[in-house]
Amino acid sequence: MDEEALRAELEKHHREGYVWALNCCSQNPVAAEDVLQKVYLKILDGRARFRGEASFKTWLLSLIRHTAADHWRQENRRQATLIEYEQTAEPIGQIEPPDEMLERSRLHAVLAQGLFSLSVRQQEIMRLVFYHDLSLSEAAAVMSVSIGTARTHYERGKDQLRKFLEAGKVIDESKLGRQ
Repeated sequence: MDEEALRAELEKHHREGYVWALNCCSQNPVAAEDVLQKVYLKILDGRARFRGEASFKTWLLSLIRHTAADHWRQENRRQATLIEYEQTAEPIGQIEPPDEMLERSRLHAVLAQGLFSLSVRQQEIMRLVFYHDLSLSEAAAVMSVSIGTARTHYERGKDQLRKFLEAGKVIDESKLGRQ
């Protein structure tokens, strides 16, 4: 069947197809429209082909039924995943007091400023290790450097960042257990 004849048949049976999709979707018009759209996409992009083994109407209604069943299976899986997530999700704690939020924000800004004071390689290694949770060997692979080079940049970056934070009175070295 050529595309023009296919479109004519789809237009001819659209109303019946929509009513059947509503029936297959428990009278949910939004789901019925989604199913019908999926059916039309399957037909127009060639994933579903009319072979003439039954009437076009029979074939179309069968395709709608199978697509609706797939739609509900996907929806049920999505719902089950949401329920599982809700059951395992950490409960939201108390809202952080504004003064603590402000202090945390200030610390983030100081830390970002400290990172920008490092060399480019040191910034890269620190971001890969701390923000992207990579090991030194993984970070070395990302940066295309040897593990020794990565370790050197990492240690120097940590030292410079520590000095930057101490100079700005952000951290107290005595609390770190250092002399």
